Amino acid sequence: MAVMGIRWLDQLENMLAPYPMAYPAVVLAALLLVAWLANFVTKRILLRGLRSMIERFSGPNHNARQPLRVIARLANIVPSVVIAAGLSIVPELPPGLVNTLKALCHAWTVLTIAMAVSHALDAFNDFYERRADARNKPIKGYLQVVKIIVFVFAGLSIVAILVGVELLHLVTGLGAATAVFMLIFQDTILSLVASVQISGDGRVRIGDWIEMPSQNADGDVTDIALHTVTVRNFDNTITTIPTKKLVTESFRNWRGMQESGGRRIKRSLYLDQHSVRFLDAPALERLGQFGLLDDYLQAKQQELGQWNAKVAEEHPEPVNARRMTNLGTFRVYVERYLRSHPDIKQDMTLLVRQMAPTPQGLPLEIYCFAPTAWAQYERTQSDVFDHLLAILPEFGLRVFQESSDAMLMAAHEARSS
Repeated sequence: MAVMGIRWLDQLENMLAPYPMAYPAVVLAALLLVAWLANFVTKRILLRGLRSMIERFSGPNHNARQPLRVIARLANIVPSVVIAAGLSIVPELPPGLVNTLKALCHAWTVLTIAMAVSHALDAFNDFYERRADARNKPIKGYLQVVKIIVFVFAGLSIVAILVGVELLHLVTGLGAATAVFMLIFQDTILSLVASVQISGDGRVRIGDWIEMPSQNADGDVTDIALHTVTVRNFDNTITTIPTKKLVTESFRNWRGMQESGGRRIKRSLYLDQHSVRFLDAPALERLGQFGLLDDYLQAKQQELGQWNAKVAEEHPEPVNARRMTNLGTFRVYVERYLRSHPDIKQDMTLLVRQMAPTPQGLPLEIYCFAPTAWAQYERTQSDVFDHLLAILPEFGLRVFQESSDAMLMAAHEARSS
């Protein structure tokens, strides 16, 4: 077969002898055709067979795109290898041109292998992210470092091939430029260190709700890469935060709140201090109808009766007696109301406390925990304060609210008319 092929080439060369450069052109065209056929056969036949094999062993729901991208990249090596091997049989080509074309083929092979390795790392990352604990220990940043190293060595190899020097000599010559490379890759090195710290201590994970006002970020972490952390804000905008910022600057991670199952309500009712007073008998009788206060009022009145009886022996004046206030009774009512609320976490801190007075009134702070789901949390908080604001007049209390000049103008108009 080989003898017949050589004889056929000799006959073709004799036939095209009257036409200068015709035979080399035909041989070169045939070489390119063989390279194209090799690429076609590799991609169309080999890839289809591999796809069916992967689906057979992995199931129809398995995503075979990433592994096939690696093989498709490697298949691009075939035409370059065919061309590099066949250039020696093309007659009348200048040696310099042959060497240049072979160097380009080898450079293309190196670049193709580097890109195939990059796709293989992407496939490995996709496989790793299917693990249950992948969101706690992302490896995308490390794989990006490996990609950078692969492409740096690929670039050095391509330069060495095209220039015609040994790779070791080229790397040795670049030793003096280490400081320059350190300056160029400064952000990459800092980001790598930050990525290692973030992955090590778990301060940020995919799916976490983080809040970082300095970077205008308030939303869920969707991606952790080498240089950036991507956050989808609650207004559906996207914020990218440099990875090193999560180490050098402060931010708030709401993961602890979500894992605990309770989100804090810390909000105050500002009461008008002029409405605070002692409770008289009719008021006590009216408040005794509240189911949440029935046993409290009875126990408190019994306690105060015993106390006042002892004090009255030495100081019979009424001013020395202890009496119940509407504010104190309201504080007990709020606490018992929260204790009976189905959406308030009873196993977490629950306080109703009086804060220091302010020019805007006397703050009565409610400190408790509600469900973490945003809509349910807001609904619970609104329901609690709706009820407390509506029940305040029953205790003879008023909220403090700075008034506008609308009421004054209305009163002035009323007097004028």
